Formats: sequence, structure tokens, C-alpha cells
Amino acid sequence: MLVFLDFEASSLGKKSYPVEVAWVFEDGTSRSHILRPAPDWTDWSIKAERIHGLTRRRLHEEGVPVTDVANEMLETLAGHALYASAPSWDGKWLSVLLRAGGLPRHALRLAKSDDVFLEHARQIMDGTFTRREIADFVKGMIEQTEPEQPAHRALADARLEQMRWLAIRDAAAKAAEARGRLAL
Repeated sequence: MLVFLDFEASSLGKKSYPVEVAWVFEDGTSRSHILRPAPDWTDWSIKAERIHGLTRRRLHEEGVPVTDVANEMLETLAGHALYASAPSWDGKWLSVLLRAGGLPRHALRLAKSDDVFLEHARQIMDGTFTRREIADFVKGMIEQTEPEQPAHRALADARLEQMRWLAIRDAAAKAAEARGRLAL
């Protein structure tokens, strides 16, 4: 099953760490955690805090221990195809979380959401549309679904990716059907 994953982080710095993680399965099943920082996680950006709205105090009061979250993620997500809108950043924070949880940093791997969007559109539209038309279609769908005010919260952002996948899949089927009728 496909899973769309997102992190919020302490900053975009080299020593940044995840402060929130969420995932949404293709069927809509979801999970979200605010993370209690590991003792050696000290990096912090007020700018990042203003964006996601999570304070260090809230992380310490409401956060789930990183070991618990890392173990839950491995148990729940292993064997599924994991996607993120920014896998280089989200992959970094996933590795930081897994290592802090005592797990191998590559126990889970992320791919780019845009790639699965394109792959599924091609499966539906190939033979009816050119590769360029399909790529432009997917790019247009991503642009159409871009929120005016991004949530910058892990669950909302992961849900956005899952919703995009569903919207692209449905619109691709309608476009292929319409073009197929025109060809007759």
C-alpha cells in the first residue's frame, strides 16, 4: 500500500531534527505524533517555530518519546511504499528519528510523491496521451491543488499528498476515457 509521510522540523540546519511526523495510507488511515526531543537534540529555530507553531515547551510536555515513534513507524510502515513531497529533507529527519530510536537509519526509505503521481497517471493514460502530455497533466494537477496557505503541519501536509494522488488518479481516468471516446 502507498503511504504519504511528512515531517516538521526544528530548523533547516545541519543539526535539525524532527518535531512532528505523520503518515497517511492510500486508504486514508493516518497517524500523527508530536515528538519529544532526544536529549542531544538541541538545534532550534524561532523562524521554524513560527511556521509550524510547535514550541519546545509543547514538544517536551506533549511529545511522544522518539524510541516509541521509531518502533511504531518500523512496525507499521515496513513493507509499504513510502512517499514524501521533499524526500531529501523528510528522509534526513526520518534517518535522525530512526537512529535516535536505536534503529538502522535506512530501515525505512522514502521516494518522491511526484514520482508516484506520474507513475499512476502513466498507467492510466499511456497509449491515449503522450509522455509529455501526461507529465504536463500531473504538473498542472499539483499546481491546482497547492493550498493558498500551506498548513505546515505534518498530518495536513501528508493528507495533501494523499489527496493529490487520489485527484490525479481520478482525473487521469476521466481524461483517458474522454479522449478514448473522441477517438471512436
